[in-house]
Amino acid sequence: MTDALSAQTPASCINRSDIICMARQAGVYTAHTELTLMAGLERFAALVTAYEREECAKWMVERSYATGHGDTVEDLLKELEWQVAEREREACRLIVLDNSDAEGICCTDDVLEALRQRGKK
Repeated sequence: MTDALSAQTPASCINRSDIICMARQAGVYTAHTELTLMAGLERFAALVTAYEREECAKWMVERSYATGHGDTVEDLLKELEWQVAEREREACRLIVLDNSDAEGICCTDDVLEALRQRGKK
């Protein structure tokens, strides 16, 4: 991939026309090879997409995140974002509970300090 093309197109956003453009730049795409090359490039693009999704899912599972029904990397990232936010909300709720008295009244300064300390981890 040329520097100009890679600067314009993030790897996760490569589409069919980008692949054709790269094949032309590499000299492997001509009018004579179009039909067989297109089929091969489409299979290759599908393999890259599947690999990217599996790597993302593997990373999530290794860190105890559920993958949900993520069919695409974007779906997986949305699921991950939701789970991270949910874990953070729960952690903040526990900080408030830990700094509350028997009636459920908390000391704001203690809660704020505990949240600051959590942010430094």
